[in-house]
Amino acid sequence: MTTEVRVPTLGESVTEATVATWFKKPGDAVAADEMLCELETDKVTVEVPSPAAGVLAEIVAAEGATVGVDALLANISEGGAAAASAPTAAAAPAAAPSGEAQAVDVMVPSLGESVSEATVSTWFKKVGDAVAQDEMLCELETDKVSVEVPSPAAGVLAEIVAAEGATVDATAKLAVISSGAGAVAAAAAAPAAAPAATGKDIEDAPSAKKAMAEAGISRDAVTGTGKDGRAMKDDVARAVATAAAAPAAPAPAAAPAAAAVPRGPVDSDDASREERVKMTRLRQTIARRLKDSQNTAAMLTTYNEVDMTEVMALRNEYKELFLKKHGVKLGFMSFFTKACCHALKEVPEVNAEIDGTDIVYKNFVHMGIAAGTPTGLVVPVIRDADSMSFADIEKAIAEKGKRARDGKLSMAEMQGGSFTISNGGVYGSLMSSPILNPPQSGILGMHKIQDRPMAINGQVVIRPMMYLALSYDHRIVDGKGAVTFLVRVKEALEDPRRLLMDL
Repeated sequence: MTTEVRVPTLGESVTEATVATWFKKPGDAVAADEMLCELETDKVTVEVPSPAAGVLAEIVAAEGATVGVDALLANISEGGAAAASAPTAAAAPAAAPSGEAQAVDVMVPSLGESVSEATVSTWFKKVGDAVAQDEMLCELETDKVSVEVPSPAAGVLAEIVAAEGATVDATAKLAVISSGAGAVAAAAAAPAAAPAATGKDIEDAPSAKKAMAEAGISRDAVTGTGKDGRAMKDDVARAVATAAAAPAAPAPAAAPAAAAVPRGPVDSDDASREERVKMTRLRQTIARRLKDSQNTAAMLTTYNEVDMTEVMALRNEYKELFLKKHGVKLGFMSFFTKACCHALKEVPEVNAEIDGTDIVYKNFVHMGIAAGTPTGLVVPVIRDADSMSFADIEKAIAEKGKRARDGKLSMAEMQGGSFTISNGGVYGSLMSSPILNPPQSGILGMHKIQDRPMAINGQVVIRPMMYLALSYDHRIVDGKGAVTFLVRVKEALEDPRRLLMDL
C-alpha cells in the first residue's frame, strides 16, 4: 500500500513554498509522524511529518523545488512489501534474530544553498557510546549557521571519521554507527560508559554547551529551565546578559581579531594571563565580509536627525489595539521599514547593486534587519517588505529575531537582501557609521532616542530626537541621492500620514 505525502496548509495567503531539506532519503524506514522534510515560505518554516509508518519509496519534490499547497512531495510504502523493497532500511530489524550488527554511515547533512563545506565543532558522543535514532551526535559550523547532525539509526558509535576541528565537504562521511541487536548488546555490556563521559546525570542542550564555551561563562552561572534543570541556549543568553549588566563583572575575553601582520613580542607574564580562543566560522565570515566591504565599496556616510514625537504618539495611541488585533506588539522597526521602502521607490539606486560593469536595479525590497545574537551579528531578510502591512512586518521581525537568537535561521533566510537596517539604539548607541552589507549599496543606522532642546517655530522645546546614518556605495549612489533618501525617511517618520498618502 502506498501513502502520499503532500504539502500541508501553509497559512493564510501563502500559496507556495520551497523544499529546504529532506531528513530522509529513499529506502529509509520512517515512523508515523516522523519528520520527513522542511518547507520554507515567505514567512515561516514548515516541517512535514510522515502520514504513516513504512519506507520512503520515492521523493517527488527534491530540495530547492517550489511547490504549491497540496502538491505531492513523496510516497510512503507501508507494510511487509515496503520492508522487502527496502533492504537498507530493513537491515537493522533483520539483524535482531541473528545478533549481527549493521554498519550505518553518518553523512554530512544538507548545508544549504552555495555552502560547500563545514567545520566539525563538537562531538556530543564518543566511540563506544550507545546512541538512539535521531539523537544528536555532533555539531557542524558553516559560515552562517550551526547544523546539528542526528544519528540515522539506533546502535553504537563505532567510529568517528571526522574529528573536532576537521573541515568536511558537503558529501563527507562523519562517523559509522553499528546498529542491530549485536551492537545494542555490546553497548549494554558497558552501562557505565555514558555516565562516566558526562560526569553528571543531566545532560545540557548541545547548543547551550556551545554558547557557554563561546561566551566564556561557567555552567554554575547558568540557571537551567529545561527538563530536570537542563540548560538551554536561551538560559545561556540570559546569563550572559546578566553578567554584562553587572558593573563588577569582568568582560569575557574577546576572540582575537584577524590581523594583517603577526603580533609583536608579548611579555611572558602577560602571555600567561592571556586566553587564546579560535574564532568561530561565523566570526571569521563577519570579519572577512566587513573588510571586503571596506576594500571594495567607495563607502560614505551621510547623517540627519529625526523628531520621533509623531511616531511615538501614534504608537502609544494604537499599541494596545494593535496587539489585541494582530497578536504582536507595534514597535518602531515597522515604521522605519515602511519609511525606507517609501524612500527607496524615489531613490532606486540605494536599492541596487553593482554586477561587473552593470547596475542591477531591484523592483522589490528584500529588507535585511541586523540582529545581534550570542554568537555574532546576523542579518535575516524580510522578503518583499515593500508589499507588507505594519502587522506583517512586525510579525516577520519578531519571528526572524527569535530564530536568529535560537540559532535556527537557515542560509536562505539570510540571503538575497537588497537593503539593510541596523538598530544600534537598542544597545545605547547615540551615533555610528554602519558598514555596508555587500553587495548592497545602502544601510540605514538607527540610534537611541534622546530628549534634546530643539528650536521649533522660534521656541526652544524638548523633543525626542534620533540621529540617522546612511552609509552608501558612492560608486553607484551620488551624494544628492543619498541625502534625498535620508530626508524622505525623516519626513515620513515626522509625519507618518505621508506613508498612507504615498507622499
